[in-house]
Amino acid sequence: MVAPDPFQLEVLRHALTAIAEEMSFVVMRAARSPLLREAGDLSSALTDARGQLVAQGRDIPVHLGVMSFTVGAFLQRVPAERLRPGDVWFTNLPEMGGNHLPDVKAIRPIFAEGRLVAFAVSLAHWADIGGGWPGSYLASATESFQEGLRIPPLRVVTADGVDEEKLAVIMHNVRGPMEREGDLLAQVAATRAADQRLLALCAAHGTATIEAAMDALHDRSESAMRAAIASLPQGVFEGEDFLDDDGPGGAPAAVRVRITVEGERATFDFSATDDALAGPLNTTPYVTAAAVYYAMKAIAGPEIQPNGGCYRPLMITTRPGSLLQPPPEKPLVGGNHETSQRAVDAIFRAFEKAIPERLSAGGSTTAGLLIFGGAGRDGAWKTLYEPHGGGEGARFNRSGSAATRVHLTNTNNTPAEVVEAEFPIRIGYQALRRGSGGAGRFRGGDGIVREYILLAEEMSLTTMFERRVIPPYGMAGGKPGAPFKCLLKRRDESEEELRGKANLTVRKGDRVILHTSGGGGYGDVAERE
Repeated sequence: MVAPDPFQLEVLRHALTAIAEEMSFVVMRAARSPLLREAGDLSSALTDARGQLVAQGRDIPVHLGVMSFTVGAFLQRVPAERLRPGDVWFTNLPEMGGNHLPDVKAIRPIFAEGRLVAFAVSLAHWADIGGGWPGSYLASATESFQEGLRIPPLRVVTADGVDEEKLAVIMHNVRGPMEREGDLLAQVAATRAADQRLLALCAAHGTATIEAAMDALHDRSESAMRAAIASLPQGVFEGEDFLDDDGPGGAPAAVRVRITVEGERATFDFSATDDALAGPLNTTPYVTAAAVYYAMKAIAGPEIQPNGGCYRPLMITTRPGSLLQPPPEKPLVGGNHETSQRAVDAIFRAFEKAIPERLSAGGSTTAGLLIFGGAGRDGAWKTLYEPHGGGEGARFNRSGSAATRVHLTNTNNTPAEVVEAEFPIRIGYQALRRGSGGAGRFRGGDGIVREYILLAEEMSLTTMFERRVIPPYGMAGGKPGAPFKCLLKRRDESEEELRGKANLTVRKGDRVILHTSGGGGYGDVAERE
């Protein structure tokens, strides 16, 4: 095996990363659903033959952290001997290196010189994966089977093409099958592009050199992360954060972490987290690990190449039966982007006294979801899955940004023109939510206000957001930001405030107005210039 020199290694690092980034562009250009084309709720990665993450796109941190485990778990169920060139396997099982059912992974083994050298993984959030409510977010779910179709590792594509029988089974169990099929084929195309690019790289530099480069990148990132951990204050740090009202009796549910930084290693123990919940805010240990990976990259080593080696010095413990490691039958669709953010905030709170200059105050750490479902303008079933940003928390040296996504989820909003062209909905207005950022020496960023006016006779509506009861926290004496608020104004002029997790029916003339949270302030307001 020919080890690359430092200059060649850097060239190959960028080349591998470019392959992953191109995969994401392919999905966005080829997919049918606005959720992928416009919002970009997708991620792409390359792994080595053992399933260790090698390169990733500039995508969604919670996805990318989870994909560090996906291929390894896949290989435990599907031995490498069963894999063939041209295969594309699909799965969405949360317990198999996953997160929640709507995030469907396409896995393509890549062969060079007759041997398996890598995997291309394309994760895409399907706007519907079946289940008990349009959009597959059932607020009253009590078991995972109510949340949609569960796809074990399934070879949908071979060198001969798409297996139409398997494809039909999937498409007959989801809403909007034409969109879903288009999204699936976009994922196939993305993994094909990765296959072609990596084979060209192997031809140019030699397959053995590429494999050696992958190993070297793991080792280099591990060394960099160890050095970054060693630069942190040593000791034990504890933090907690809360889900709004998902515990027993509508009480907040706690995510608690105990962090031990010792030399070049850091341990994150979430054992004191509350028990698994009845509703869909549980999540998997893989998502918890993704939260840790993101937080440590942001706090300790933002320039470190994210890969399998980067995460070797990080030890993570969750407790079986807790909301971070629930029994397999428990629902968890919202935990992917809500509970994961509570884990990040708990880590930030733990380090608040030790390294405040590296942290920001609480932000709009929620997907802020509204999901509309119903017949589109062409009569076919359409699902508008709409995440919303809010205010960023302030830092020790600046105010927070307005109208943005922070931490683990960084999708775009769907432009008003696209919403109005594809759905029977009009955007009444969109504006900054002035004054929603928390006060402090530096202010938190403002959230937004967006109004949806229903033009269809009837549509389903789902809300799934946090920070409605417990607002984004201030730091170092700063004030909290304004909480989320969602109003439903019926055409008869009656008005109600919607819960953060709800399913209901809306009708023509109804208006849904979402006020997203502001970020927390930083420092004593008396010190503000």
